[in-house]
Amino acid sequence: MQFQSFLKIARRWWVLGGALVLCASASAQQTVPWPGKNIRIVVPYAAGGPADLVARELAQVLTAELKQSVVVENMGGAMGVPALGAVARAEPDGHTLLMAAVGNVVLQPMLSKQGGADLVAKLRPVSTVSTAPHVLVTSAKLPIRSVQELVDYARANPGKVSFASAGTGGTAHLAMEMFKSLSKTDVLHVPYKGSSGSVNDLVSGQVTALFSSYPSLQGLVDKGLLRVLAATSPSQSPATKSLPLMSATLPGYDYTTWYAMYAPLATPAPLVQRIQQALNQALRQPGLVAKIEAAGTELHPGTAQEVQAWTQRDTDKWSRVIRDARIAID
Repeated sequence: MQFQSFLKIARRWWVLGGALVLCASASAQQTVPWPGKNIRIVVPYAAGGPADLVARELAQVLTAELKQSVVVENMGGAMGVPALGAVARAEPDGHTLLMAAVGNVVLQPMLSKQGGADLVAKLRPVSTVSTAPHVLVTSAKLPIRSVQELVDYARANPGKVSFASAGTGGTAHLAMEMFKSLSKTDVLHVPYKGSSGSVNDLVSGQVTALFSSYPSLQGLVDKGLLRVLAATSPSQSPATKSLPLMSATLPGYDYTTWYAMYAPLATPAPLVQRIQQALNQALRQPGLVAKIEAAGTELHPGTAQEVQAWTQRDTDKWSRVIRDARIAID
């Protein structure tokens, strides 16, 4: 893992971002002729997932507001490296954007040597888009009904509590490592190739617990096959307001997926500001807010500075987890 090189690139990115923001302020009054053709939003995930849902609903609103077609292109695989590269190499004219997650722009560069850090440095943050809290669930076959009971059980049975994930280095794996560190327990990571197998084994009780988005498992929870213990965000959100928080039992626990919009680095500052304004206006539409919240995600219209703050916060947080757990994916 090349933490120091990634952190150096990240710091240069934040400094450059601050300078570009100043330029944007000075040029704010300029009229930017945008859009002049179809806009493409590249999503580094397959169709049908949470990121794809937000991107497609957002694209519909933007299409109506901008009077120009906004299309979503799914480019999944390799933790987002192909998608990052496609946008980094695109014309910096505001017509090719990237809606990336924390896993693509923070985790992948720290976990892999596949060029993620170099590609992130060639992108420019535009706006925050959304956050998605997760939940900790267990099999209903197990006599565990709270986070504290899970901690107590894990301490009484070292190495017998197992956490499933969709793969090594994924956010669910890192969330488990954070649980392990804060709870001071010895738990086992069981990586799967995808989520379906892990959910089936969780239902049967072959694995103990799993971190996941709430909507994806709610049907199984409603049938009594799985039990939700807590939400993983540091504070309540509309999607999980009825659930206790992990941080109530494990102070400092915070596992939230966030998404932000990016453009090629050379995109002019006035144009970035124009795109940001359009995104923020769309993200505040009541109909869009209601639809996305019903799917377990919360929209966050914001600024490039907020993206930089989220990036620095999660770089600091997850780099410690990755280093202490000695995780690498290649």
